Amino acid sequence: MSLRILTTLLAGVLAATVVVTAQSAPRAGGAAPRIPGRDLSKLKDPSRLTETSPSVFRARFTTSIGAFVIEVHRDWAPLAADRFYNLVKNGFYDGSRFFRVLDGFMAQFGLNGDPEIQATWQTASLPDEPVTQHNLRGYVTFTRESGPNSRYTMVFINYKGNSYLDADGFAPFGQVVTGMDVVDKLYSGYGRANIPDQRRIVRDGNAYLQQEYPKLDFVRTATIERAPAKP
Repeated sequence: MSLRILTTLLAGVLAATVVVTAQSAPRAGGAAPRIPGRDLSKLKDPSRLTETSPSVFRARFTTSIGAFVIEVHRDWAPLAADRFYNLVKNGFYDGSRFFRVLDGFMAQFGLNGDPEIQATWQTASLPDEPVTQHNLRGYVTFTRESGPNSRYTMVFINYKGNSYLDADGFAPFGQVVTGMDVVDKLYSGYGRANIPDQRRIVRDGNAYLQQEYPKLDFVRTATIERAPAKP
């Protein structure tokens, strides 16, 4: 076989390998797969996501390192439960990074990776509501700022009993019922001194996090499940 023919054959094999690799490689940045039947256009209009949640429901979060399930009780915090239900059901958290994971404190997520979507929710705040449950280990709560009525899409999962947060208006609406071991393993290596800038996440989305914080774990998909019937 001549050198020219051999070179041509090798070039063809290399080209085919590149094509197959490009087609089979995962999407950059841990992009979430699209779930059939979801109308993602709704995510750009908070006024369309106002469905009342079931009295009790479960949300399964499949992440980059495993899955966990949050059971939500609407009577704990009705406004929070309704918001969370609508966001999960319509795919808001798919692709969301766990951008603030602090050992011994909590794991926070809930900013959409698409800046255009997140921008529409920055003013879609929820009124405050009474704190009826304590911030115990595994309990899930919307974040809030120091001012009133400042909850919108971000939530956190308590790693330990943080009941001192109760007095500041952090109202739990659900609890991790399976997979807390997965939550415990979410990447926390960036530490307290190198937490991503939330303003940059809002402005630049996952592109910013993928470039500067590539080790962050993330939500692949979040879906609504029925809570099991009580015996």
